[in-house]
Amino acid sequence: MPVIEIERLRKVYGPVVAVDDVSLTVERGEIFGVLGPNGAGKTTLVECVTGLRIPDSGAVHVLGLDPRTDRERIRERVGMQLQSSALPAKIKVHEALALYASFHAERADVPALVAALDLGEILGRYFGRLSGGQKQRLSIALALIGNPEVAVLDELTTGLDPQARRETWQFIERVRARGVTIVLVTHFMDEAERLCDRVAMIDGGRLVAAGSPAELAASVGGGTRMRLRPSGQVEDRVLTNLPAVHGLERRGEEIVVTGTDDVVTDVVLALDAVGVRARNVRVDVATLEDAFLDLTGHRIRPEAEESEVR
Repeated sequence: MPVIEIERLRKVYGPVVAVDDVSLTVERGEIFGVLGPNGAGKTTLVECVTGLRIPDSGAVHVLGLDPRTDRERIRERVGMQLQSSALPAKIKVHEALALYASFHAERADVPALVAALDLGEILGRYFGRLSGGQKQRLSIALALIGNPEVAVLDELTTGLDPQARRETWQFIERVRARGVTIVLVTHFMDEAERLCDRVAMIDGGRLVAAGSPAELAASVGGGTRMRLRPSGQVEDRVLTNLPAVHGLERRGEEIVVTGTDDVVTDVVLALDAVGVRARNVRVDVATLEDAFLDLTGHRIRPEAEESEVR
């Protein structure tokens, strides 16, 4: 049985349709990404899943429970890190950790959690004096402090520097390795490609596509693209006859070959067999960004240009 089942979920705020007829499932033990631009309805979707908002129609089940009627039972088994969560400015970090731990009968190893998220040096600091990145790391700790079976993490690396982002990714992978199912809400393509087993692409409140990052990237049909300048004359058929090659285009002295994952190796070997070297080689692989553009007609814009539909 899936850990999360969503069927034809719909949530409307006045004239704005935030979530529109979304159906998807999340399997136990996976990192499932909810991917899309700010304003797409991602946060509204996961808030309906965790019982923080009531959908207008559709059905949601989390660990076999209905968030509308079993909210307290879900809270014991699901941790959530909200993008906009805040604590009183005068509460200290160690006080927040103790407070949240008191809400749960079963608790995580708090010292280990503090060490893993590098919170040791700020335990005595007031929440109001934390940097954005420190607040984010504390928020993750609070989501995991009850040893949840499912963790919902909303934009978990927003505000973190590149080093802190990578360290957080490694920590999340270790959490999943302990058997925790993770729902990761993000608008960062590289984050989704690095962490997620499967993703759901959300745009304008609707489910655009779902699958593994590799499957979705491959769905745009671009495959692997190899650009090269041959050291000598070579006939097209030397390359187009290769099973890995799907297409060939000449741009002046440059040859552009598209094909499967094996195209680079096969082209280099084929050229070598006729005494030609591949020079100035560049390889491009289709990405989630390409898939999103292909499916929606636009890219995910920089965060500063967007506003989130709650």
